[in-house]
Amino acid sequence: MSTIIYPSPIFGPVHSRRLGISLGINLLPADGKVCSFDCIYCECGFNEDHRPTLPLPTRELVAERLEAKLKEMNTEGQLPDVLTFAGNGEPTCHPHFAEIIDDTIRLRDQYCPKAKVSVLSNSTMIHRQQVHDALMKVDNNILKLDTVDPIYINKVDHPNGTYDVAQIIDRLKAFNGHVIIQTMFMRGEAAGESVDNTGEEYVGPWLEAVKEIKPQQVMIYTIDRETPTMGLQKATHEQLDEIRDRVIAAGIPCSASY
Repeated sequence: MSTIIYPSPIFGPVHSRRLGISLGINLLPADGKVCSFDCIYCECGFNEDHRPTLPLPTRELVAERLEAKLKEMNTEGQLPDVLTFAGNGEPTCHPHFAEIIDDTIRLRDQYCPKAKVSVLSNSTMIHRQQVHDALMKVDNNILKLDTVDPIYINKVDHPNGTYDVAQIIDRLKAFNGHVIIQTMFMRGEAAGESVDNTGEEYVGPWLEAVKEIKPQQVMIYTIDRETPTMGLQKATHEQLDEIRDRVIAAGIPCSASY
């Protein structure tokens, strides 16, 4: 089983299926994973297998390395389409996440004003006012909602601590449309149980929640890289297309990544 542990605090640029030429910003240690989820499909592997020994990058280091990389990309004539907070876990866990967002927006405006600032988050920290306010400032506030079924969430996403999906939905609604919902659809089994969330029992309630949240966009996707759990399978093109079309029919833009 191979996993991906990203450099920190800056990595790439990489080509994102959904975002274009993306310069990654990793607010987690370079030698391990720190996340409030422990998803069975995570390309970074399981938390317990990648305990970091290095500290989180400081706010000052993130700004210093980001500025250096943007200067280098300017010199090479290859500006990023997007600055993406992602990497080895949950970026909003960083204690100075809000301040780092402010630094990033300042540097983006200075060096690559056409680039978007994106955050890929699992939504577990959006109850924090500072995190909410910071996410309101970014261009692409991409927040995870894999399902509205608590049993499925515990089986697949393995949240650390309490995860109340009804509260998460309320907090997603509090962005007043300034949010992009990201959902993983897949098939297969884990620990002898089905993890297929492409059927109506999952898609129907999820779609109703999406309608309540009223996001600016929905991104649905499926497994793209090797996963730490064996037995997982990609959702088919036809399944993703059908779900995408139902979201669009509800009046919400939606993209599907295969």
